[in-house]
Amino acid sequence: LMLDYAAPTSFTPNTGHRRGVGAHPHRGFETVTIVYAGEVEHRDSTGHGGVIGTGDVQWMTAGSGIVHDEFHSEKYSQSGGPFQMVQLWVNLPAKDKMATPGYQAITDTSIPRVPIGEDATSAVRVIAGDYKGHHGPAHTFTQMNVLDIQLRAGHSIELPQPDGWTTLLLVQEGALKINDNASASKSQLVMLSREGSSVKITAEQNARVLLLAGQPIAEPIVGYGPFVMNSRQEIEQAINDFNSGKFGQIN
Repeated sequence: LMLDYAAPTSFTPNTGHRRGVGAHPHRGFETVTIVYAGEVEHRDSTGHGGVIGTGDVQWMTAGSGIVHDEFHSEKYSQSGGPFQMVQLWVNLPAKDKMATPGYQAITDTSIPRVPIGEDATSAVRVIAGDYKGHHGPAHTFTQMNVLDIQLRAGHSIELPQPDGWTTLLLVQEGALKINDNASASKSQLVMLSREGSSVKITAEQNARVLLLAGQPIAEPIVGYGPFVMNSRQEIEQAINDFNSGKFGQIN
């Protein structure tokens, strides 16, 4: 539904207050936060919470309704330093829009890292889905692949993706040749055709790429602020439920 790329930056130490987003609600989808540098702290109305750092992933299912906040961790706020992350809003199918809210704290050490060839600097981290028989630790409601790829200049990789899936490539570093005929560079987002069963990428410079691919849900999408449902009536119900306290609160 959405991709928010916090490109590499640096924050100065901040002891007065932590930067971030205060308590706010969601319903009908999942938020996924991938941290490349820095630290993010999460708390929510289900009682879950924690700090994710470099290489970690936070996968939150809003489902029927959740309230959460997101801030720089206390430690990172005091020290400052490099910061880089990606946050995704991942849609849920109609049958799962009202699923029980949940939270997955996925550490870097739990994410399979699959080398590309003999060079250890080129590898695929499998966050969700599958790559060469290696399965990502994220539980998902629909079929998808979320692959964090590092590719050394001159190296190529062919990534199988089912015919008919939506596939995106976020280029975070370097420059790529895609399917031998298109080029993409730093901070560009590439949307591929749903036709075909694989994508080939070649690094023209040392590159880091996030591949996002999934089976289309093909259902109506009605969004209003922090809620994403299938109809206007469901949005109105979400607003009423939140205002009446049914999403709970952060302790």
